[in-house]
Amino acid sequence: MSAPPVTMAEMSDDLDDRLRRIGQHPFRARFHLRGRDRAIVDLRGIETIRRHAREIVDQRLAPAEPRNDGKQTPYRGHPVFVAQHATATCCRTCLSRWHGIPKGHALTDGEREYVVKAISRWIVAEYLPKTPPA
Repeated sequence: MSAPPVTMAEMSDDLDDRLRRIGQHPFRARFHLRGRDRAIVDLRGIETIRRHAREIVDQRLAPAEPRNDGKQTPYRGHPVFVAQHATATCCRTCLSRWHGIPKGHALTDGEREYVVKAISRWIVAEYLPKTPPA
C-alpha cells in the first residue's frame, strides 16, 4: 500500500531538504550542468529554461500514463533533462518514490508547478556560488 498523497504546501516546505537528500544518492550526485547544457542556460536565461521545463513536464511527465515511462528522459541534450535526473523528476516511478506523487493520474497544476520548481532550483543551485543566470 502506498503512502497518502503529500499536499503542495508540504512539498514546497521541504523541497530544499528533499533535493539535498536526493542529491546525496550516488546515482543522482553524478549529474551536473556542464558544457553545452550549461551554455544553453547562459545563452537563454533561467526564465526561458523554466518555460522549457514546463513544456517538457507537460508533454513527457504529466499524462497519467506517459509514453515510454521510465525511459522518456534523455541523459543529456538539454539542461532540463540533466536536472530531471538530478532531482528524480525524470519519470513517474521516481516522482512517486522520491517526491510522494503517485502514479496513475494526470499531474495536477500544483504538481506540475512543484516539478518545475524542483528542476529550476537545481539548475540555479548549479551556478552557486557564482551569479545565477539572468
